[in-house]
Amino acid sequence: MTIRTKLNNPFIVLGILTGTTTAFGYGFVTRSVPHTHSKHPAVKQALQAYEETLPGSVVKIKMVPVPGGSIKIGDKSVDVKPFYIATTETPWEAYDVFIASGPPSKPYDQTNFAADAIARPSRSYILPDLGWGHHGYPVINVSFTSIEMFCRWLSATTKKKYRVPTEAEWEFACRDGAPDTWKPEKAMDKIAWHSGNSASTTHPIAQKAPSKLGLYDMFGNVGEWGTDLEGKPVLCGGSYKDTAAEQTATLRKRWQPSWQETDPQLPKSRWWLSDGSFVGFRLVCEP
Repeated sequence: MTIRTKLNNPFIVLGILTGTTTAFGYGFVTRSVPHTHSKHPAVKQALQAYEETLPGSVVKIKMVPVPGGSIKIGDKSVDVKPFYIATTETPWEAYDVFIASGPPSKPYDQTNFAADAIARPSRSYILPDLGWGHHGYPVINVSFTSIEMFCRWLSATTKKKYRVPTEAEWEFACRDGAPDTWKPEKAMDKIAWHSGNSASTTHPIAQKAPSKLGLYDMFGNVGEWGTDLEGKPVLCGGSYKDTAAEQTATLRKRWQPSWQETDPQLPKSRWWLSDGSFVGFRLVCEP
């Protein structure tokens, strides 16, 4: 049989992937009703921001959702699924929890780690923070291997999928999910520590203005490890060493020997970059 139902309120559908909301207006809906009771499909909920408390500590990392979309990387159009991203670069106190969670690796160990193996960095022969500041300052001088292990440890202990962003995810978030509209270079001093205002050092996280998504220091302070379209490590974004003009969402850097030039060890450390004061990272999490 057929029943005509009066809607007292608009029917709202949340667009999870696009971040849009569509409302169907007031009126009558004609629908067929079977003689048996039917089950209504579950309504998907929009991703919500949350705080992750690192295991065995009081250290928290705030994660916010980024809607899906697409972005051009070079000449390729890349689809980006919804994901969570940390509002700040990872501070030392978060990395300290990881280092303290188990024994350090041997200084010269070159083990080929299994995909699910978790190892901690060896002890650094220099002050990893260079004496610039620790609590509240971004992690620096860290290799991609170190960050990969941090993400494996955090994923294993929280049962969530933490990792570094792909370059498409990073750039999409950097541009606030609107790659063709936001022009941050017009206000770089307000949002970034760069060579013109940093006094040649890093600064505590979240001291500059956030983006529309609530993200701090996507430009300047430290570059952030990610993976390129082939899954290889790449440093995304500018740092305190780059000029204001160089602070762009498309800036990429790859490891080179100069990042470990003053490391006297042979082989050189697989965990620490003796000359990587501009190298840090930011977490993402898969929903």
